[in-house]
Amino acid sequence: MKEQVFTIPLWADLLAVGLGGIQGALFASGFRGQQRLDLLGVAIIGIVVGMGGGLIRDLLLNEPPTTLQSNWYLLTAIAAALFGMLLAGPLSKLNGIIVGMDAVVIGLFGAFGTSKALAMGLPLVPAVFVGVCSAVGGGILRDVFMGIPVAIMHVGSLYAVAAATGCFLLAGLEAFGVPLAIAATAGVSLTAVIRLLAVVFDLSLPEQRMLYRRKVASETGAMPIIKRRRSA
Repeated sequence: MKEQVFTIPLWADLLAVGLGGIQGALFASGFRGQQRLDLLGVAIIGIVVGMGGGLIRDLLLNEPPTTLQSNWYLLTAIAAALFGMLLAGPLSKLNGIIVGMDAVVIGLFGAFGTSKALAMGLPLVPAVFVGVCSAVGGGILRDVFMGIPVAIMHVGSLYAVAAATGCFLLAGLEAFGVPLAIAATAGVSLTAVIRLLAVVFDLSLPEQRMLYRRKVASETGAMPIIKRRRSA
């Protein structure tokens, strides 16, 4: 393992935590499930989204959680969650802001996770895996805490695919000697653009059942299909 030569700048890490906290609180404030969330519930979701990606990243890298090594992370997450609650009313009809903020948060956590993994000597593919887990970790914890279907497990808008693409770009550029700051900026930008385009144009991966139906169709193509008539 190579000696770690890269440290995520505190201001950049806090920026990701803050944006995640705001986005999580905005998402939770607009939740309309059977059991409504109180102020504490919304604040917890904001904190989870803001800090979840970093916690999962360090867990995979077997590192002490960075977000628990300083007061600033939790304070930033709490302040961001409270700020998100204050913005929930005025921004309730501006879903594009939540989506855009979500795209940036995914890109930032993906870039930080991949960069830290590469600095610790992980090969390209495992480093990208760490970056993707970091990118989607906050969203997964959010959905689990809120008791709703985990977004990346269902047909959606290329959530993890966007993160993986950006992380691969960062790792590839870094492998060719591009300065890490430039590679990270490119990775974050690509992730955000793919995520936003996927939402705007409603792009998603094929549903699993579609693959099954195609297989069945090819295997039974020579067999006549008999449709039953409904009785009057």
